[in-house]
Amino acid sequence: MVRAWWPFWNDDPVTALDTKLQDVYDEVLGRNPGEQEFHQAVREVLESLGPVVSKHPEYVDAAVIHRICEPERQIIFRVPWTDDRGNVQLNRGFRVEFNSALGPYKGGLRFHPSVYLGIVKFLGFEQIFKNSLTGMPIGGGKGGSDFDPKGRSDAEVMRFCQSFMTELHRHIGEYTDVPAGDIGVGGREIGYLFGQYKRITNRYESGVLTGKGLSWGGSLVRTEATGYGTVFFVDEILKTSGQSFDGKAVVVSGSGNVAIYAVEKVHQLGGTVVACSDSAGYIVDEDGIDLELLKDVKEVRRARISEYADARPGARYVAGGSVWDVPCDIALPCATQNEIDEAEAVALIKGGAKVVAEGANMPCTPAAVRAFADAGVVFAPGKAANAGGVATSALEMQQNASRDAWSFEHTEERLAEIMRGIHDRCLTTADEYDVPGNYVAGANIAGFIKVADAMIALGVI
Repeated sequence: MVRAWWPFWNDDPVTALDTKLQDVYDEVLGRNPGEQEFHQAVREVLESLGPVVSKHPEYVDAAVIHRICEPERQIIFRVPWTDDRGNVQLNRGFRVEFNSALGPYKGGLRFHPSVYLGIVKFLGFEQIFKNSLTGMPIGGGKGGSDFDPKGRSDAEVMRFCQSFMTELHRHIGEYTDVPAGDIGVGGREIGYLFGQYKRITNRYESGVLTGKGLSWGGSLVRTEATGYGTVFFVDEILKTSGQSFDGKAVVVSGSGNVAIYAVEKVHQLGGTVVACSDSAGYIVDEDGIDLELLKDVKEVRRARISEYADARPGARYVAGGSVWDVPCDIALPCATQNEIDEAEAVALIKGGAKVVAEGANMPCTPAAVRAFADAGVVFAPGKAANAGGVATSALEMQQNASRDAWSFEHTEERLAEIMRGIHDRCLTTADEYDVPGNYVAGANIAGFIKVADAMIALGVI
């Protein structure tokens, strides 16, 4: 027997859960009140696991699903620091070490005012399955702070990062937990964090952080990896029907690191990105986004995307609104969680979108995903489509462990190979569990089974 369920973000009933899985979900709701993003992420995985628990009752008997939904460790700490005026500021830091069955915890740090425990847990939970899908020996974790680096001087960011690492350093290590960057944490922040770790521990432990600078242990392609990986995944989707990016119009949300390098790889593969956005609005450039101008505006000037339209004849800027109103063949949401709801999904469908691939973490709500499924739009979830970033972080760890540095071409080919493997694993698993072509089910089931088998092998720990 299964029970219907009505989610907080939509009034329509969604897929009911197997009774055993509903019990797990009820426990998650009870243990984690108010953490809506975490509830959403757990629910989305559990919806795929009905046929798995029927075929493998040992996962229920060993309480694997209960255990996989509970973090192994949750760390919350205060981060005091002094601003440029000499005033003491206070933020909260987090690290959720979710699951280490496959290897050391691995996942980024996010510095953004929206960060709270529920966000970090949702990201860490997703990271378990994403990391599993890469085939690399890495577990799942995530962290961050409600600190906002925007508008802060380099000196203020440095002092914050040093205070943050003063607490975090005791919980991480190349064989324990390996953080990386995420929203608000780029090369500057990773540098300050690593410098403080080195200062405190008196160890040049390159493998303790990824996303490092190229001159001190970083990997080529790491900057490009998430955006490139998403586009590689879509390329594999297109190949299944004998298509390519040639002649395809693409819309990308965001204009940060992931979005910029998704634009770059789409153009390299023959597609045309006609629109991208930031939090204030979006630009439309029917001739194709000028990548160098976009990089200058967002990476050099750190300005609003409206300045792109000011400098580019033929481009137009739309304040506010939704970039998903722009017609396209392929949509790549690369900004943040839950940016596409049912209304935006319907707009994309009306605009001709045939493929939607998540370059961000959970940017599509369940209502949006259902709308895509009902319309026959191919949908690739973030735990599969945006795994390129963590995959290349794992490649950086390999290079650090061997004191080696690979060429751009070799590292990019390794990334492309990993994304092909993830794509094929999703499709093969979907076929095995009688949901052919369902990338969501394929990703959830394939990612889960690998972790679950490892957890059983390791015993009740």
